[in-house]
Amino acid sequence: MTFASRPLGAAMLVLLLAGCASRPAAPPPDLAGRLAIKVDGQSDRNLSASFELGGTAREGRLQLGGPLGTTAAQAGWAPGEAWIVADGKRTDYPDLDSLAAATLGEAIPIAALFDWLRGKPWDGAPNTPRADGRPGFDQLGWRIDLSRFAEGWLEAVREAPPVVSVRARLDRP
Repeated sequence: MTFASRPLGAAMLVLLLAGCASRPAAPPPDLAGRLAIKVDGQSDRNLSASFELGGTAREGRLQLGGPLGTTAAQAGWAPGEAWIVADGKRTDYPDLDSLAAATLGEAIPIAALFDWLRGKPWDGAPNTPRADGRPGFDQLGWRIDLSRFAEGWLEAVREAPPVVSVRARLDRP
């Protein structure tokens, strides 16, 4: 199932359209590429989308695109709040983790993704080198594989049931 067919996709699409109506253009994204999230045994919860991530874990934005290059979703966050708009209605959350859990159905550490997508551990939690000796690290219950990072690939896997994998292919300038 593509991201655009999920309720979150519609929500983020509306947020983008509302943001385009009267706000100045957003600054260029800090990170962009393709993102796939897979929940083992639950194919209805899998998604694939292009992404643009900007700002920081403290204050930022995430835009997700559908398969034809259209914007499927957009979310934003700032200290003490996070939001998404769906079907013309804004939904607020107390923080980024709550937004991610509610919209993706799993607790995915979006704040840590900012650093993981740059090939380094997040400074907000302890980390350890991978036990298998491959490039990467373990953090927050996730195993981060950086063996293909020079090619723009990153994989993060949470082994706790249900197993969740996040794969990203970064666009390189």
